[in-house]
Amino acid sequence: MLFGALQALHYEILLFAVIGFALGGLDDLAIDLLFLMRRGWRAVRYPRRLRMTMATLPPSSTPGRIAIFIPAWQEADVIGAMLRHAVHCWGDADYRIFVGAYPNDPATIDAIASIAIDQPHIILCLNDRPGPTTKADCLNINWRSMLAEEGRSGIRFKAIVMHDAEDVVHPDEIRLFDHMIDRFALVQLPVLPLPGRGTWFSRAIANHYCDEFAEAHGKSLTVREFLGASIPSAGVACAFERNILAALAPHAGAGPFDPGSLTEDYEAGLRIADMGGRGIFLRIRDAQGRLVATREYFPDSAPAAIRQKARWIIGISLAGWDRMGWQGGPAEWWMRIRDRRATLAALIIVAAYATLLLWSMLELARPFLAPQMRPSTPLIDSLLTLNLWLMAWRIMMRAIFAGHAYGWRHGLAAVPRMFVGNAIAILAARRAVILYVQSLLGKPLVWDKTQHHFPNMEEQA
Repeated sequence: MLFGALQALHYEILLFAVIGFALGGLDDLAIDLLFLMRRGWRAVRYPRRLRMTMATLPPSSTPGRIAIFIPAWQEADVIGAMLRHAVHCWGDADYRIFVGAYPNDPATIDAIASIAIDQPHIILCLNDRPGPTTKADCLNINWRSMLAEEGRSGIRFKAIVMHDAEDVVHPDEIRLFDHMIDRFALVQLPVLPLPGRGTWFSRAIANHYCDEFAEAHGKSLTVREFLGASIPSAGVACAFERNILAALAPHAGAGPFDPGSLTEDYEAGLRIADMGGRGIFLRIRDAQGRLVATREYFPDSAPAAIRQKARWIIGISLAGWDRMGWQGGPAEWWMRIRDRRATLAALIIVAAYATLLLWSMLELARPFLAPQMRPSTPLIDSLLTLNLWLMAWRIMMRAIFAGHAYGWRHGLAAVPRMFVGNAIAILAARRAVILYVQSLLGKPLVWDKTQHHFPNMEEQA
């Protein structure tokens, strides 16, 4: 009786898992094929010798002042080094850095002030409420400080660039944003996680971000732009045209970022697209052949990675359904489904692991089971075969993109790291669902802080 129930349960879970994996695999395959098609088309239309680089990029016909927004909560360990590096990189460019901080975070305030005292480019923006609130709330403080600076200087900012306190910025990005914002409402540059350090486990956690961003910012966003769908902001290395960002504010006294959101950057990109603003994801190389991108360390511990990804899942996958809706055409709907599938994908992965566990138990008990009760149908056999080929293709693509971005050794290591990523995704989805349900019951969402590190720039040179 028990074995029969287990077999029935195994069959139902297996059917759910294989259908889910097949749909997800075909979805990813479609993205891959569109990427290859786009790459082939660009190779014919734009030979490598004709592609724009920073060495050939002309200056903006309407140069303007750029505002950089940095929200900071408990960032004393990194904000000083980040600001020093940014000021060194950007030199005499026309910009101002607005750094938001909280009155109950004196260490971060002191770190910012120690740099700002000799740098007129840096402006400390102090929140009137103790932290943590939300990242969006902190960004709105920066926005109001920017408006005050416009009033004092009489100079209107051309664009707002978003960065985090641990970002390693590129020297050419101010000039690039100044040029591209003439044509686009949103400009997103690639984000390249820095390879992890420490133990094998720490490196595996940190480096699975490298693998995921290598695909997301090397393939998925380029396909998204190719299809004409919205370009979501990554929250770093992105620039907003000033007037269209101002239009996101619900009224004159409010900021453009929704303080009730945990993924205010992502939502801003989609809202701009809903308003008719055009975004671009831009991969361009500097005079030395390096990609113009933002680099940073990502979490290298399981708890930190789970907290960070849980925040993304809450804001994009869970809250995104009711906050952002389903505007746009078929391409936009497809991309929003992909954005919001994280929770369901984690459930499918759990089902797959549960299926393996139940299969192992049933195989051990096989001598006691009637052969006719074993779950095997032509549908499941066909789906299992399809999933095998799709999984092989997915592993190959992950290894290729990770290897292209970080070297072949990293590409090979990306394969076992997929299991690390799956485990983190499952635990993050569990945490996200719990926190989201609590928010529906009245508990406010706050800035779920992760510890950051800034690299030794001499080692990065």
